Amino acid sequence: MSNTLVVGTQWGDEGKGKVVDLLTADADLVVRFQGGNNAGHTLVVGGKQFIFHLIPSGILYEDKKCLIGNGVVVDPEVLLRELENLRKSGVVVTPERLSLSEKAHLIMPYHRALDLAREAAKGTRKIGTTGRGIGPCYEDKAARVGIRAVDLLEPDTLEEKISVNLEEKNFYLTRRLGADPLELGPMLEDYLSMAERLGPFITDVSMELYDAGRAGKRILFEGAQGTHLDLDHGTYPYVTSSNPVAGAACAGAGVGPGQIHHVLGIVKAYTTRVGGGPFATELTDEIGDRIQEKGREFGSTTGRRRRCGWLDLVVVRDSVRLNGLGSLAVTKLDVLTGLETLKLCVGYDVKGDRIAYRPTSLKKMEAAMPVYEEMPGWDREIAGARKMDDLPSEARRYLERIEEVTDVPVSIVSVGPGREETIVASNPFH
Repeated sequence: MSNTLVVGTQWGDEGKGKVVDLLTADADLVVRFQGGNNAGHTLVVGGKQFIFHLIPSGILYEDKKCLIGNGVVVDPEVLLRELENLRKSGVVVTPERLSLSEKAHLIMPYHRALDLAREAAKGTRKIGTTGRGIGPCYEDKAARVGIRAVDLLEPDTLEEKISVNLEEKNFYLTRRLGADPLELGPMLEDYLSMAERLGPFITDVSMELYDAGRAGKRILFEGAQGTHLDLDHGTYPYVTSSNPVAGAACAGAGVGPGQIHHVLGIVKAYTTRVGGGPFATELTDEIGDRIQEKGREFGSTTGRRRRCGWLDLVVVRDSVRLNGLGSLAVTKLDVLTGLETLKLCVGYDVKGDRIAYRPTSLKKMEAAMPVYEEMPGWDREIAGARKMDDLPSEARRYLERIEEVTDVPVSIVSVGPGREETIVASNPFH
């Protein structure tokens, strides 16, 4: 048995969905362990595009089991919409193919209302939240007043919890934020209706994973967002409300550390970021625009234009330490084709001091100037490459330099959006 964990090493949007989809061929189960529908995975399979926000990417394999762990906050409406969209595409998802942890917390309408009203009240101090209610839901979880999937199976418990919470939320919405109050009746009716449809999927995911491990099955753990959006280790407060680092997979899926055998870090061949926050290698010139356009860098959740810049290996190297990475998967290498000169950030200069890590202080991070190494680019299209030797020598050298600076081998390289447009030098499951 060999279990693999996939994490993002930057600020999310690294292409985890495609890699998870690829590795699912060698897995028996795929489990998502944190985040919510503020994340999105875009896959291109057979020329058809699929976008997932909650359901693990592996759902496109008919013989695999997908699970949503207790660390995920779930908007039932979004989950049901994804199931319906899959059905319309010819993918019928049954409880035999998808499980929802009974311990997963649910996003409620008042979470979304709070999220939007708070962000609007911040004015110029906005942090770039997606407004999906993720943060407020995690707040209720920590405050021990959250509503969990298991509550959908007990109508009286659900009504009591919504009623108590709504009284407090409406007070805050109207008195503090100047927003409109929400009504109990329609909300309860909607969630009871959704409970009937989601009930068959709700189960003990931790026990399923335990039994699968004892049976020698291979498990693929899938995170959302990226390491530098981590609530503890990211560019706080420009972070998400959960922990996308590898260590969180144990708590978010309900397994012990011994059940994770390989951690694969996903690295986009350049760097992108959505929303606010420091970004040392950001390009605001024609090169940044070119990367943005060629890479189609728009958020799959929000549609927002992603900020683009050169590959920041300081950020990636921090992710190696924080996640205990065993190998790297470099995505979107093809987007760099045609650039005469490439730059790699290998350190920061902070007011004359050279450092090799991302500072915690936002003031220092905003003052950090990237220390670049320049490398020659390549002109030949690489989408047809299926092994490392198929790549131009300049592209191979670019990958080698990533390995040298991070001290981690590159096991997978994505050279196009399609599932088949991938070089697998070493499969983590093998």
